Amino acid sequence: MQGSRYLFSLLRTPLFVLKSPVLFFVTFTMLLALVFSLNAAASTQLTPLQQRADIVAEHTLGPNSVVIETATIDDLFALYELLDYHPVNWHHNNQAVPRITFSKLAPTWVTDTRKLPVNVKKSLFYKLIMPLILMSNEAILQERNFIMNASLTDPKLVRLALKYQVIADNRTSITESQKQRLLARVDIIPPSLALAQAAEESGWATSRFTLEGHAYFGQWDYSGNGMVPKQQRKELGNYGLARFDSPLESVQAYMLNLNTVSAYQEFRAQRQSLRDSGETITGLDLVDNLTLYSERGEAYTRSIRGLITYNELQYFDQAYLANMPVAFAIAQVGR
Repeated sequence: MQGSRYLFSLLRTPLFVLKSPVLFFVTFTMLLALVFSLNAAASTQLTPLQQRADIVAEHTLGPNSVVIETATIDDLFALYELLDYHPVNWHHNNQAVPRITFSKLAPTWVTDTRKLPVNVKKSLFYKLIMPLILMSNEAILQERNFIMNASLTDPKLVRLALKYQVIADNRTSITESQKQRLLARVDIIPPSLALAQAAEESGWATSRFTLEGHAYFGQWDYSGNGMVPKQQRKELGNYGLARFDSPLESVQAYMLNLNTVSAYQEFRAQRQSLRDSGETITGLDLVDNLTLYSERGEAYTRSIRGLITYNELQYFDQAYLANMPVAFAIAQVGR
């Protein structure tokens, strides 16, 4: 990793502003060529990337992360092409997903994506949301692995029991029964299911609530801080749509919702049964347990099932995060 450490040391401060898709493509071709040369020694000569530092506007989020301030849709297509990141590949066992996060969608997102063919627009949505789903599941599995090996008196275990609402107040330990209940709650959400619900609830990332508050899953908020619908139904109380600081936070909150709320007990029980029997946890196996997610009930779960099957999202349940030496964080998608 000597070569990549040398490269990232040059990206500690803002370096270049990408002004066109062509520049984006050329720049990242050079970037990835350097990053993936893991055995190359650091050169004492300036690379073409370093020589063009006056037109570069990027900096690292961490030692192995590159922040892109703004990426147009064409920029995204160029980056995805470089990384060979295409959902169609997942039908052929190429299921690696790069770590690419984004912080917000530009105000022009809706009008820009409206010009795209429907299949291209859908593919772009999948590629934006899929890394967030897998990263959230990764964090959950890390918690699960910790729980399995933790002692009942471990303070971190107690904090997780509080987080997942297995216990209601702080204490010095939990019981073995509570630990098993916790394990039933701390598990993944199938990517196919999360993608289908995000598409349904956000209108493929075009709803007002998604653009204003990163609301991808239609979660309600009764705190008074939510985004109020234009036609609020007063009989349901003073509710709004929950807002989040980022799309990733929206995904994490959605997963915590399914993993804690009593309405989804059957969902978690069937997931645990799949886990215990060594079967793959899939969206098609679990979707029928989400009738209480929407007031539409069974009509809602039929719609989600239809989205999964029609768009062949079941293949996404086999996807995993790529083992890459660099991650990309996009501050804004679109201009």
